[in-house]
Amino acid sequence: MSPENRYDNDRPEWIPYARQSIDESDIQAVVQALRSNYVTQGPRIRWFEDALKELTGARHAIAVSSGTAALHLSCLCLDVTDGFSGIVPANTFVATANCLRFSGAKAIFADVDSQSGLAQAEHFNSAIEGSVKNGIKPKALLPVSYSGSCPDLEGIRKLADEHDMRVIHDASHSIGASYLSSDRSAHRSGSCAHADVAVFSFHPVKPICSGEGGALLTNDQAVAKRARALRSHGVERSEETVTKIGPWGYDQVELGLNYRMTELQAALGYSQLGKLDEFVQKRLALARRYNDFLSQAEFKKVFERPLLDERSSWHLYVIRFQESSLRDKAYHFLKERDIGTQVHYIPLYRHSYYEGGNHEELPGSESFYKACLSLPMYPALEEKDQDRTIEALKLFCERVTA
Repeated sequence: MSPENRYDNDRPEWIPYARQSIDESDIQAVVQALRSNYVTQGPRIRWFEDALKELTGARHAIAVSSGTAALHLSCLCLDVTDGFSGIVPANTFVATANCLRFSGAKAIFADVDSQSGLAQAEHFNSAIEGSVKNGIKPKALLPVSYSGSCPDLEGIRKLADEHDMRVIHDASHSIGASYLSSDRSAHRSGSCAHADVAVFSFHPVKPICSGEGGALLTNDQAVAKRARALRSHGVERSEETVTKIGPWGYDQVELGLNYRMTELQAALGYSQLGKLDEFVQKRLALARRYNDFLSQAEFKKVFERPLLDERSSWHLYVIRFQESSLRDKAYHFLKERDIGTQVHYIPLYRHSYYEGGNHEELPGSESFYKACLSLPMYPALEEKDQDRTIEALKLFCERVTA
């Protein structure tokens, strides 16, 4: 966000593309944490982690300071480190690839579906084949949920098993969502039913907010134990250390980090988690309303609506323009009318740090990037503001098709 637009969200007339939904109960939860004996490393971390396990069905949840921290720990715990590589969809936020680089591994980019923005098993398979031709055998696949919907995690897991690879599901967009496996059984996002590790983010624009924060989920006890140690300097406390050293005993077992979540963040996250189903239902209602209004012919001439995925948590509502030049014009047209939108995402290979990728090799990612625009979507979005957005889009479409 450029400096001159940094405080748009503070202007009453401005409709942001996303924002947190904080109420008095959330505020009181944080106040109670402030008044307690602990502001870090207290019981609220465990409460939040237990609630995440109950939500997802995963056996272990480790709360950390950010989604990026959870991704980094995932790579460390699965030994995707120096000399190895992982495959990441080109259409994702930089953190998904950066976690590999933090760990010393190389990031390889997979294409995505030009309609959904999701990388599926066939996209990962193409990236694997290309890597093997170049003498590189990737160690991990990092499928990413997009806009609230999960990719085909079952198919990706099967592919990973065929190549003896690990799966890290970046579920930052899809807490509260679910998906069906081939036998029609339902799985919650973050369950790790088809992943070694799943990761959530609790950034303010995500489905629930803890200020900053994240979580690593897994069904592997050894991974969970290592993640807990690595998030706190690589330190373990056990009966053995107490017996050997004394009641104050602890042991640093490897070089770790300080990725701990505070009690304040956990208090807010726990309070927000209790509203998740309500938030997702509100987002789904907004998506249905967008789809109903944007089904009119004047809109279809200019852009496509997303398919209405009933299992999505609707983190984003993304439309795709028929012509890329219209996407850019629409962004500025809406901004001039105090309506915020965003582009999710600039392909990773277009960033200076990762520059050098061949655009022609990833046509789906290029096509999706040039066409996509995220409209305002958050639980507190009022119908009058959604109507304002739709009316502005209608005016834009009338002008460009006149």
